[in-house]
Amino acid sequence: MTDRRLRPYGDTGLLVELDDLEAVSSLAPAIAAAGIAGVVDVVPAAQTVLVRLDPTRTDVAAVARAVRAIEPAPPDPTSQALVEIAVQYDGPDLDEVGRLTGLGPRGVIAAHIARPWIVGFCGFAPGFAYCAGGDPRLHVPRRGESRTVVPAGSVALAGEFTGVYPRESPGGWQLIGRTDAALWDLDRDPPALLRPGVRVQFVHTDVST
Repeated sequence: MTDRRLRPYGDTGLLVELDDLEAVSSLAPAIAAAGIAGVVDVVPAAQTVLVRLDPTRTDVAAVARAVRAIEPAPPDPTSQALVEIAVQYDGPDLDEVGRLTGLGPRGVIAAHIARPWIVGFCGFAPGFAYCAGGDPRLHVPRRGESRTVVPAGSVALAGEFTGVYPRESPGGWQLIGRTDAALWDLDRDPPALLRPGVRVQFVHTDVST
């Protein structure tokens, strides 16, 4: 059984601490699918799952017992929705990422589009998804100095993750490209294009690079 450390999150939540994102990606959907009475939301993060509950219907101790009893099966990525995102790979850090990885710009692009990534969790800004599971050669550090402005639609790398900035904001990730995809749209249901568990296939739209 996956090692789980359960902590009360006030009287309206239970915080489950896990060893890594792989454990989170297995347990979070299993909790959501378990139909635990009184649970109103399940929020995954890098190494935690926050289980929010309605204290008028249940309590933290009851939810903790139910969570401890769950033993999820390994996730089947092919059963999840697949979203394609077209990218023009002309980011200002593409050459630097090519140098850091030893792949060169063309190799970075090839590795980024080689297989689907999987959304592990969301955060930072509405619609920002932390996508993992890509080529491990693309693991690069954040920039030494963050930018005060990163344009909306910027496709970036940091650590084991790739992501797309849904709106203009400060940011310290390595920018390798850009997309016109709308990551967050309040007129859409749900507003977020990318949600935990969704597979993301990046598609190169500029064959001249």
